Amino acid sequence: MNPLFLLAAVPIFGLMVIVHEFGHFITAKRAGIRVEEFAIGFPPRLFGIKRGETLYTINLLPIGGFVRMPGENGETTDESGNYDPRSFGAKPAGTRAIVLLAGVTMNLLLTIVLFTAAEVVGQVHYLPIAAQVTAGSPAATAGLKDGDKIVAINGQKVAYWEDLLNDTQNAVDTQLAANKNAKTVPIQVTYVRGSAAPQTVTVNANTSSDPNVPHLGVARTDQTVVHKVPLWQAPIQGVADIGNVSVATVQGVGEIIRGIIPVNQGLQGPVGIVHITGETAAAIPQLGWYPILFLAGFLSLNLAFFNVLPIPGLDGGRLLFIVIEVLRRGKRVSPQREALVHLAGMAVLLLLVLLVTINDIGNFGH
Repeated sequence: MNPLFLLAAVPIFGLMVIVHEFGHFITAKRAGIRVEEFAIGFPPRLFGIKRGETLYTINLLPIGGFVRMPGENGETTDESGNYDPRSFGAKPAGTRAIVLLAGVTMNLLLTIVLFTAAEVVGQVHYLPIAAQVTAGSPAATAGLKDGDKIVAINGQKVAYWEDLLNDTQNAVDTQLAANKNAKTVPIQVTYVRGSAAPQTVTVNANTSSDPNVPHLGVARTDQTVVHKVPLWQAPIQGVADIGNVSVATVQGVGEIIRGIIPVNQGLQGPVGIVHITGETAAAIPQLGWYPILFLAGFLSLNLAFFNVLPIPGLDGGRLLFIVIEVLRRGKRVSPQREALVHLAGMAVLLLLVLLVTINDIGNFGH
């Protein structure tokens, strides 16, 4: 892969951060809160420009951004000890909650826009045609030949190559769930050869997880088709994609917790995401714009979910203190204690980012 494709991560990350922080910025302004800094990246600062009362900065560490407002940790006084009505801390709990949730909301809206755009441009699918059947493979033993078009797996209609892979994997997983020592699983494969009628054969697929031992032994064709969603349906599908991605993400986390997916393979840090983005950008000539738009939407959605978690230092962590304040009928946690908790939370997050980054670099070496 050309290293220049890695630069595709810059506009994608930049867009997500700018949109997120703009949500905080615009709601804070409308609430009468003074915004002291609108930052992309974390310090040290590279350069900045001041417009009105706000300093707009670009910083060295490209792992996020922030909108700095006075009183974020609960303070309601200025440097002189006077009550400052334009501080974040001086605003009612509801107003502060809206400002904190605005970033997440903007990322969700951006996700819908990106998923919608992806559905409009269309997804390139490989057709389920056997470009080559490996000699001696389960497919060859069952009688499949080069050029055969697979139209169903176990009675399930196959439209694209990924359907073939998914249905086959599901059959393998089902067999292993019933008998973890099973070496093969019988799969009913329906195919069309030339202009002949469809035929169904039983393929004793391998259950091995070794990539060098394929389940069927069939190589895909380079023939593709583009599936586009009509413009009027695309926003609906974009919202549906959020649900699909969310379910898949929860399932993935569950598999990491259960040990099905190794932690070092299931977690991706900034370096890993940049690498994936570069690979996706490099595939645009073959697969079109759908993958990169969908990936950007996926990252924006994950940024929204991550930020809303009740972790100190994040929007969700600050929101948690507002919830505690409401439950205590307006009595706030002391600003010093809240600031200390957020500082500790950010330190832990930065350490986690460092560890995941080291893991990413280690994975590239294998």
